[in-house]
Amino acid sequence: MVSSAATHVLVTGGAGFIGSHIVDELVERDIKVTVLDNLDPAAHAVRPGYLRSDVHYVWADARDPDAWRRSLVGVDAVCHQAGKVGLGVDFGDVTGYVQHNDVAMAAGLLVLHERRFKGRFVLASSMVVYGEGRYVCVDHGLVRPAPRRVECLEAGNFEPPCPTCGAPLVSQPIPETAPLEPRNVYAATKLHQEHLLAAFAREHPVSSTSLRYHNVFGARMPRDTPYAGVASIFRSAFEQGRAPHVTEDGHQRRDFVHVTDVAHANVLALTGPSVPGVFNIGSGRPHSVGEMAQALASAFGAEPGDHRWPVVTGGFRLGDVRHVYACTDAAKNDLGFTAAIDFTTGMRSFATATLRASVVTNSGENGPDLA
Repeated sequence: MVSSAATHVLVTGGAGFIGSHIVDELVERDIKVTVLDNLDPAAHAVRPGYLRSDVHYVWADARDPDAWRRSLVGVDAVCHQAGKVGLGVDFGDVTGYVQHNDVAMAAGLLVLHERRFKGRFVLASSMVVYGEGRYVCVDHGLVRPAPRRVECLEAGNFEPPCPTCGAPLVSQPIPETAPLEPRNVYAATKLHQEHLLAAFAREHPVSSTSLRYHNVFGARMPRDTPYAGVASIFRSAFEQGRAPHVTEDGHQRRDFVHVTDVAHANVLALTGPSVPGVFNIGSGRPHSVGEMAQALASAFGAEPGDHRWPVVTGGFRLGDVRHVYACTDAAKNDLGFTAAIDFTTGMRSFATATLRASVVTNSGENGPDLA
């Protein structure tokens, strides 16, 4: 089944961090855009100043099927970015995640079913669906470590051992074919979204693409909220003249990818050759959380010994994983996507990028992986 390139795209969450950058690139390509967004106060204290006059905005809740019905008029492609991101505060957030991610996704697919939709559907998924990353034991080859235990983390043993012999493991880039094992509520909802889309695609003539974002950063991130990404939380600390707190030993590795690169990956999936499937969207170049904190510190003019230099706390969040970074071969070969902004350039620009104020405030501990 071949789906034509999009000419009119519905971008849910199009007033938000990643969605607004997708909107910008689509409009720059002369593609008509409708945005469905509820301006959730967890991410927006006020209506953003970067909203466009050449885009049709529907201010409504994606959990409401009628909101989708109003938004889908004339649309031949959907780019679903709306949702609740990050690890949140604690398990008390569970209903919010299920409502904003699973129920909203189901509402949209219901309406697309009613309308016998035949276009493209691109889903914002996340690397959190993998759980832990990919590891190799010298003696036992590719292995899957068990979830980390509280007693090990409290003792400062952050690296997952081989489940067979207990030896140290070597981390590797994780491919899309890796086993999926969501280890927190947010991750569970993102995997369920992928499954809902796959079920829908089996019964409808659509081109469905799930993009598993790695750690996205850049302009328009929400600030001072536990639902923001770690880069945003660190930057807020620097702006307030404080040192950001880095959990564990700071050596946990992630793939930090700039938001404009992520937006471009979505546009490729919407406008390029139809390539249904699942793709990692990252830079393909891992960096530790400690490296990221120090790169931002340097961009703010801080040096080792400065009161703003990152502090490694040894603390931990049970829902976090140790090392997850992308194998990006499939995105390069099939979507034609390669990240253009390198880590140092991206962090330097992020130090002065405009962020969004939110109603929710945060303590400054390093937060969840934003996807």
